[in-house]
Amino acid sequence: MPAVSEPLPQLPHTWRPFGVRMAGALFGGLLLVVCAAAWFAFDDETRAKFTIFQRGTLVFLGLLAFTTGFALVRSRVVATAEKLIVVNGYRRREYEWAEIIGVHLPPGAPWVVLDLADGSTAPAMGIQGSDGRRAQRAAQQLRRLADR
Repeated sequence: MPAVSEPLPQLPHTWRPFGVRMAGALFGGLLLVVCAAAWFAFDDETRAKFTIFQRGTLVFLGLLAFTTGFALVRSRVVATAEKLIVVNGYRRREYEWAEIIGVHLPPGAPWVVLDLADGSTAPAMGIQGSDGRRAQRAAQQLRRLADR
């Protein structure tokens, strides 16, 4: 339960996943460095054996890994006075505050789940359960904003 004395965040307010962003940047950068080092470690004869199709496949797989990682890193939840904007990967959804009847982050859940007035639920990947106490505090703040 949030402390009653805890102030609501000033709007507009954005929540982003911390752990996912750090892991995406760190491991994405490391993957790029390792692949580049491996490529330049090959001698000229070995590099010449790669066909244009094989090189294209490697570039395609690298771009695919980048777009997947970028989709996770760009996830966010933005609260404004009028609405809640949820960006999950490459999909953006906007909800009026009246549409949101509940905000939940159960123990072990990967991210916040919004209960909507039409009976459906919507994930909010911008608040990740793996962020621990930071995620719990963000879910409490979002719940208080939705309740007011």
